[in-house]
Amino acid sequence: MDPITLMAHTAVVLATAVLVLAAAGIHYEGLNYLARRLSRREGPRRPRVLYAVLGALLLHIAEIWMFGFGIWGLLHFDAIGYLQGSAHHSVLEAVYLSATTYSTLGFGDLVPVGPIRFVIGTEALLGLLMITWSASFTYLEMERNWRER
Repeated sequence: MDPITLMAHTAVVLATAVLVLAAAGIHYEGLNYLARRLSRREGPRRPRVLYAVLGALLLHIAEIWMFGFGIWGLLHFDAIGYLQGSAHHSVLEAVYLSATTYSTLGFGDLVPVGPIRFVIGTEALLGLLMITWSASFTYLEMERNWRER
């Protein structure tokens, strides 16, 4: 493997590790914050479920944008790859790719080529984990707060 390719692969793996750790940290701290806030909230209990859902949604959006900016930044280096189906690599295209990847929807209109695929594949796995984590959190909040007591 030539040195430029090795550097590109190393950069992608390191960037992926940073993005995954940051997303997991954001999600953990965000859900922890929501749980504490919702347990102290006065008034009717059922709206707490709505706040839990909206809070989790905001966490997912933040993580998608974070990955989008990471992908966009990496795409500025030729050795890391490109997006097939994209005339230019704008931030919104990278965020769009991130959203379709994170949600595992994957339309396929933007296709990563080169080492950048590692970030994209890892984001799909991470998105699946984060979404199920939020679903579990929401279920627990529904158990606690759905019925008025």
